[in-house]
Order: sequence, then structure tokens, then C-alpha cells
Amino acid sequence: MRRPERLAEALKEEIAEVVGFELDDPRIETAIVTDVKVSDDLRDAKVYVLVEGSEDEIKTALKALQHAAGFVRQQVAMNLSLRHVPILYFARDTAEENAARVGEILRDLTSRGELNERTDGEG
Repeated sequence: MRRPERLAEALKEEIAEVVGFELDDPRIETAIVTDVKVSDDLRDAKVYVLVEGSEDEIKTALKALQHAAGFVRQQVAMNLSLRHVPILYFARDTAEENAARVGEILRDLTSRGELNERTDGEG
């Protein structure tokens, strides 16, 4: 595994701990860290978070997370004993939302008879 991937995995675990247990902001109570992508030069990290709630609540939570990014970065540096921690950028993870939407479309097509499911085991 390359160094950016190893660092991304360690960051994901540590950021999830900090966001979940050390930040006392009610706006981010439902935030879950789903993935971290680190640039090849290890200077930047994009932290993907899943936030439940309305569109306004999600935007507010992302703003709160970005505002707390300095504190999170400092905690990660201390906990992982890193000299240089990438700059953290929080982004909304839409993978689950997209999967739910695709599932909904497939159910709709199936119920209208436009999509035939194979039940004979072929495929």
C-alpha cells in the first residue's frame, strides 16, 4: 500500500474519533466520517462525511466541521505523532444518497413492469 493510502486510513480512524467524541458541537452530532483521500504530496486531505438532516442542516454541519478543521488537525497530529498533518477539507459524501436514489428508480421501473427481474438463475 502506498504512503498516501496508509496515511488516509490512519487519518480516517483518528478524525472519526475526534469528530465523534471530542467535538461538542450540536451541529455535527450526526456527522460520520466515511472516507479520506490524501494528495500524493501529502499536503491536503479531503475528508468525506455523511450527515443526516435537511439540506440546511447538512450545509451548517459542513461549515461547522470546516471551522473546526484546525482543532481536528491539531488533535490528529498529537494522537498520531505526526510532524506534518495534511490540511483538512471536509466534503459531503453523496454515495449513499446516490445509491438510495438508484434503488428507488429501479423499484419504480420494476413496479411499472419496465424492468424485468431474472428469477431463473441465469445471468
